[in-house]
Amino acid sequence: MSNSADPHDGAGRRPRWRPVRVLTGAVFALAGLIFFTSFNTAKGTNIRTDASLLKLSDLIQERSHKNGALDESNASLRDDVEALAQRDNGGTKADDARLKALEENAGTKKLSGPAVTVTLADAPPDAGPKLPGYPEPQPNDLVIHQQDLQAVVNALWQGGAKGIKVMDQRLISTSAVRCVGNTLILQGRVYSPPYKVTAVGDPDKLKSALTASPEIQNYMLYVNAYGLGWKVDDDAAVTLPGYSGTVDLHYAKPVE
Repeated sequence: MSNSADPHDGAGRRPRWRPVRVLTGAVFALAGLIFFTSFNTAKGTNIRTDASLLKLSDLIQERSHKNGALDESNASLRDDVEALAQRDNGGTKADDARLKALEENAGTKKLSGPAVTVTLADAPPDAGPKLPGYPEPQPNDLVIHQQDLQAVVNALWQGGAKGIKVMDQRLISTSAVRCVGNTLILQGRVYSPPYKVTAVGDPDKLKSALTASPEIQNYMLYVNAYGLGWKVDDDAAVTLPGYSGTVDLHYAKPVE
């Protein structure tokens, strides 16, 4: 009888790695690597918090308030400069009249007259179809978009508006109505809905232009189906503020 160990005997059996044990070890090693990487990236901060987003929101609001204060300061200084210039500018009455007309067209002076105010608002977040045959709304169906505001502004200009303000700011030829997420960014300041657009002009022509706009007709489908906000008011007498921001143009230059 041989004294060599039986290969099937437990005492002489070579240890074998089981796939389950290998996989378990790999998972723990990967988890440790992820934990170390997260710790090193966070540098002791909580990376699951929304604090960074909140800080960004706070920064935007702070800059918006600062821009508003700078606009008011700029408007006051502009009034002082114009008052000094009018003391003795060497111009004729015809020159003064021409300058006044240019200022009115540029939107830098106050403008008074009958007006129409359009108010747009988001639908309730839990809104459903108000009419039969309409599908359940998607999130984008329930909020005001940039193109909705642009459609209102464009229709009012088409209707012969002499001047327009969005929220509390006067629009000029270089004004851009832009939305980021659910907020409006206009000339360096941030606004949340509801949005108000006021135009000075013939109220009947302004309202006819709103009704005739294909883009607004499309918007009205969502008003009727999902409850987006839409309100048009006649204002007997409104005074639009003059534009108080900078009028310098900023443009790209080719690399030489």
